[in-house]
Amino acid sequence: MSVRLPGPERRATILKAAQRLFAEKGYHGVSIDEIARETHVSPAILYRHFKSKQVLYDAVLHEMSAQRESYVQTVINSGNSFEDVLTGMTQVYINSFRENPDLMRIELHSLLDRNPATSDFFQNRWKSFTDYIEFSLNESLSYDQPNREITILTAGLMFQGMLREALIQKHLQLEDRLVDVSLEELSQELVRLFLRALGIEKSRLSRKAVISG
Repeated sequence: MSVRLPGPERRATILKAAQRLFAEKGYHGVSIDEIARETHVSPAILYRHFKSKQVLYDAVLHEMSAQRESYVQTVINSGNSFEDVLTGMTQVYINSFRENPDLMRIELHSLLDRNPATSDFFQNRWKSFTDYIEFSLNESLSYDQPNREITILTAGLMFQGMLREALIQKHLQLEDRLVDVSLEELSQELVRLFLRALGIEKSRLSRKAVISG
């Protein structure tokens, strides 16, 4: 027998259950009946809150994509080293992922489903990284460096891909090939490899960028 909840609480309960199921199985792997069973309501009651599965899916994606980490304290506490700040930002992101592992699954499903919410995932979850990297490299790279603009524009994408792949490896793969390496150790090494790939030494990057969020 289901407990009668106020409308807002019932809606939140449906969203939470739908988030877990969509993250696990994707949009096409979940039915309204399954979500209704998970929340102990009838499909008719569920439809009172969300008129279709697509509307419910969109609501889950938009709620998840709106979540955003704050890196301001990390920048303040990390001194002037670009490497230290980027490492600190990465740790904040990793911690948020641990608190809600559905975030990455939902983001990946939204990409596969070509859902408009994907752009919100970038704006709220990745843009702080790309902005900080682009700002710092623009301040630090020599103006006569070959392909300078391309390097700056693609560096953020490069780091985003590296970090996403690390999270997938450590949390989503069935078998962790790097089981003896913690995610913290892996992320620190990614930052070092990232700077090395750009031909940058730690001592050459000492300016602190101002980031929002």
